[in-house]
Amino acid sequence: MKNFYLFITMLFFGTSIVNAQSGKKGSVDFYTLSFNTIDGVKFDFSKLKGKYVLIVNTASKCGYTPQFDDLEKLSQNYKDKLVLLGFPSNDFGGQDPGSNDQIKEFCQINYGVTFTMMEKSSVRGADKNDVYKWLTSKSENGWNEQEPGWNFCKYLINENGELVAFFPSKVKPQSEEIVKLIK
Repeated sequence: MKNFYLFITMLFFGTSIVNAQSGKKGSVDFYTLSFNTIDGVKFDFSKLKGKYVLIVNTASKCGYTPQFDDLEKLSQNYKDKLVLLGFPSNDFGGQDPGSNDQIKEFCQINYGVTFTMMEKSSVRGADKNDVYKWLTSKSENGWNEQEPGWNFCKYLINENGELVAFFPSKVKPQSEEIVKLIK
């Protein structure tokens, strides 16, 4: 019941969850993960060592879809220290029904997305992909169990591979909450 009230608060008020115990690691090393890009190429997360990583579950037909523009700007503004990974998902209201090729084309044509987009997959529930299992398992990441409540939830991993924050959909990509953790 506590998680339900936390979810409702975050959904309506845009509150983020930040790990107050920096340096807390779980049982699974973030850098051992991998996932296929939207082009079907295996992406090894060990390439991300020394960088901040912002992971976002995306959708092409959502009220938050214009956040692609701000995500791209954030990616460009901090390209020396931040890697942005988009995970398209059809989990919320069927708002990303297209194929990987259709999603990729949509993102590039409408928002000029150059950051890495991953293959369409599930990000919640029993079918969630292994990256989201890590993001939402306290035993694996060290502290967080919050699944995305809607499209465009954001998870920030620091340069040491530690999950440090969760931001609900309403938190804009270039918000002070996010930027201050990257700087």
